[in-house]
Amino acid sequence: MAVSLRLTRMGAKKKPFYRIVAADSRAPRDGRFIEKLGHYDPMTTPPVIKVDLERVDYWIGVGAQPSETVSQLVVKARSAAAAPVES
Repeated sequence: MAVSLRLTRMGAKKKPFYRIVAADSRAPRDGRFIEKLGHYDPMTTPPVIKVDLERVDYWIGVGAQPSETVSQLVVKARSAAAAPVES
């Protein structure tokens, strides 16, 4: 079984919202998935990216292949997590 980390589309028409999931690569885009790893909301300003980085690292460690978009979102989430929090 080849596992991929990818986006699955949620939300209403013209108002997309995406979940970041670990899924069997043979499953349909919005079909069955193994685990929900986070979400991405491109409609807000700035876009909201929430990712469980520990679980992403686990899945990549056991051989899961992230899609290009998920890879970019994980990089952005890591840089946001490493940035100091302003108060």
